[in-house]
Amino acid sequence: MNIVVCIKQVPDTVDVRINPETNTLIREGVESIINPFDMYAIEEGVRLKERFGGKVTAVTMGPAQAQDALREALSMGVDEAIHLSDRAFAGSDTWATSLILAKAIEKIADVDLILCGKQASDGDTAQVGPGIASHLNFPQATYVRRIDTVHLDTSPKIMIVERLLEEGYEILELSLPAIVTVVKEINEPRMPSLKGKMKARKAEIPTWGNKELEIEADQIGLDGSPTQVVKIFTPSQKKSGKIFEGEPQEVVEKLINEIKDIL
Repeated sequence: MNIVVCIKQVPDTVDVRINPETNTLIREGVESIINPFDMYAIEEGVRLKERFGGKVTAVTMGPAQAQDALREALSMGVDEAIHLSDRAFAGSDTWATSLILAKAIEKIADVDLILCGKQASDGDTAQVGPGIASHLNFPQATYVRRIDTVHLDTSPKIMIVERLLEEGYEILELSLPAIVTVVKEINEPRMPSLKGKMKARKAEIPTWGNKELEIEADQIGLDGSPTQVVKIFTPSQKKSGKIFEGEPQEVVEKLINEIKDIL
């Protein structure tokens, strides 16, 4: 199987700060990690390779430091990594980002399966995976908790997955090539091995810009983004509720009377 895993480097903190002028994340001084949900996608890609053979390629878009995420993916068993970086990509929304990733996947060629985490922890949109599927016109399954069966000897190739729902799950059959976004229930990511870390440290990671992908300028970056962040602010906290004081029996009576008044 020829598998591509799309990953993203995100801030390793819940205290995310926003630049009020540019409406973008302030990343200076904040340690970055692989998006936690993408770790499960990496692990599933490596497991599928171990079951069926083939190779796994990790792809990410971002500044120079994003190569750290790719090296970590290599240390976990990924075979190759590609870094997408170009000033022309700056400011891309989820639609433009998914287009850039889709064009990179087309350049890799002969891909059987694309794996993504269900969403990124910094944006929480869950739109990039489905966006890639839309650009490539591939079948997709989101929130997948299990890949049951893969038939590589049929035409077309077939994959059967379990997709997590709010109340239960559903079983889907996908013809390959396809895209799957995974949830944390799908596996437990492995720790990088010493051999993997040494391989990752020495690996040469190619960087592709728009010169390699040849996307029209008005389809990427701010100009190619249908959605833009106009304003970001922290909602003011409103205090609500009442505090009843006194002996337990007295507090209970006050609470009962309060409920009766509401009803």
